[in-house]
Amino acid sequence: MACTAESVAEALRAVADVVAEHREELIRLDREIGDGDHGENLARGFTALVSKLDAEVPSSPGGVLRLAATTLISTVGGAAGPLYGTAFLRAATSVGDVAALDGPAVAAALRAALDGVVARGKAALGDKTMVDALIPAVAAAESAAATAGGVAEVLAVAADAAGMGAESTAPMVARKGRASYLGERSAGHLDPGARSTALLLRTLAGRAR
Repeated sequence: MACTAESVAEALRAVADVVAEHREELIRLDREIGDGDHGENLARGFTALVSKLDAEVPSSPGGVLRLAATTLISTVGGAAGPLYGTAFLRAATSVGDVAALDGPAVAAALRAALDGVVARGKAALGDKTMVDALIPAVAAAESAAATAGGVAEVLAVAADAAGMGAESTAPMVARKGRASYLGERSAGHLDPGARSTALLLRTLAGRAR
């Protein structure tokens, strides 16, 4: 299965629905170790993105991803806006202007997104951030793509790995972001950014089936 601009747009509409559905959960998770605005900010950003997609869908998958980037950067507050925006922007640059994406292109886009998040946030594996979901997701996606996996398989294994990565943040002591101010008290709580990353990838995988 190849991903066209329209299918990427539909997948991002589905992401908006899932973010809205989990808005209160993400607010709760962020309230425990942050400032409590993660769910609200993401919901606002993806709602704005849906409005723009309803007006006009760009002609390429990269164009859709670029629209997502600029919309999230301009509408999502806190750390999530720049991080998610950078992730989508790097992914858009990776795929260029091709008409459709295959498995290797999706894996490469995820790698570019991860590199962008790391460059922007300076976080590493074990810091209790969205990177803890993204690193295993990208590794799994690249392994699947290397064995001729299609879009659905690449996203499915990425989503599985991201989910496990997000769960792994619960016992961690935060070393980045507002949660790091809590020190040892940040342990025992799931990182909201890792959780939202896992939700996003699970939704994309579900749309690719």
